Amino acid sequence: MSKDTPCLRWWSYALLIVLGMIAFWPSVWFDFVNWDDPAYITHNELIKSWSPSNLYGVATETVTRNYAPLTIFSLLVDHTIWGMNPCGYHATNVLLHLLNGVLVLLLVRQLSGSNFVAWMTAALFLVHPVQIETVAWISSRKGLLSASFMLAALLVRLKPDVEAKSDGWYILWLAAALLSKALAVVVPAIVLAYDVWVRRQKFADAFSRQIIPGVLCVLLLLKTMASQNSILGGLRSHMDLNVFQIMAVDSTILWQYIRMLFWPSDLCVLYDPPTSGIGATIAVATSAWLILAALVWRKREQYPTVLWAAVTFLLLLFPVLNFFKITTLMNDRYLYLPCICVFGVAVAGFNRLLMVSQEHAGELLERLAFSMKWFTGLTAVCCALFATSLHLAVWRNAESLWADAMLKAPQLPAVRIQMALTCHDSGQQREAIRTLQRSLFQCEPDAVDRKRILTMLREWSNELNTRTTDKAALILR
Repeated sequence: MSKDTPCLRWWSYALLIVLGMIAFWPSVWFDFVNWDDPAYITHNELIKSWSPSNLYGVATETVTRNYAPLTIFSLLVDHTIWGMNPCGYHATNVLLHLLNGVLVLLLVRQLSGSNFVAWMTAALFLVHPVQIETVAWISSRKGLLSASFMLAALLVRLKPDVEAKSDGWYILWLAAALLSKALAVVVPAIVLAYDVWVRRQKFADAFSRQIIPGVLCVLLLLKTMASQNSILGGLRSHMDLNVFQIMAVDSTILWQYIRMLFWPSDLCVLYDPPTSGIGATIAVATSAWLILAALVWRKREQYPTVLWAAVTFLLLLFPVLNFFKITTLMNDRYLYLPCICVFGVAVAGFNRLLMVSQEHAGELLERLAFSMKWFTGLTAVCCALFATSLHLAVWRNAESLWADAMLKAPQLPAVRIQMALTCHDSGQQREAIRTLQRSLFQCEPDAVDRKRILTMLREWSNELNTRTTDKAALILR
């Protein structure tokens, strides 16, 4: 790869941060939502005191089936400063996202040697609408914080010259990432793939350097897997699929993810990708992936970084592809880091095409190609920024979030339940009950959701009857 300039100018960082602020600073004035925020913040006693028992709980306990002590500690700091004012929590999320954008810029610059590729990749990462869920949802703090440490770990470990000191910092940042979110367990595999395919190291030598990081990941996995004892919330229609069926469905979901990155329409808090009756779609999707994989493998000697980026994309998504059962098949937040691989390869490919065209061009055409390169890139960034501005308000509060979901995925019982909870919390008890009643007949809830709906209906009906009785007694007085 060619190097545009020896280093990045200060204004390139400033412009990047300004773009991120334009995209996501409005979310600072958003409210909490009733999708995990109560568990992480409103009802989480661990973040409301610095007592020794609470600090011990932060270090040892799991919250919503996740062991993420550094994430909970960050919420403890936020609560100490802001109390129950959501603005502070949102501001922390935005600032972490801006930090991650700068780290992406530095990492891609280090890997590609191109200021253009690095800046455009980081800009798209910062302003793309698929990032809204991660940034605007306070409960997605674990993804933001873990991403910061993961990017820092890769930045120090994927240097051209790796010293013992770099390995030490790599292990430190990896440990911090693991204590923020379990997704970081894939980092050693990413580094191993880089050492083998890009650095051309022998597998045995590269593998030996990942033993300590690998042990840290195994310990974290054991702790996290012991906490996965609940399947409340989300979706469960895919829970009975075997590994081969999951792989087949994943082949279609991965293409949906690619489509979302290039055409981010109809984004939603919950998706309901089909898992049956899609044989033809699976066949086409699988064939397309096999062809793409064969092409990338064939060009591995010429473009080893592209092979590494493709494998990294899959590794970053592997924990959420349901080989280990979780209650959602796809979410926007799963693309927070994987999108870097897609944007980086796409921008680098575009840059390479223009470089080839410049090799036999005159000075005038060379300048024209340079101008077209930046014009096209900035146009793509502006389009992504505009799309983000249109969709961001969906996450303003629980009412807007679930009203949007009701329009896009009304067939999901989880959406109806959350909409009912939103109505109930705002004092609309009768509408909450009607929403649950309609869900029983219109959504075909499974046994777990049906039991939950019936329990809520019973409790809320009793509440409503009690209030009606009390009001009548007050009138009679």
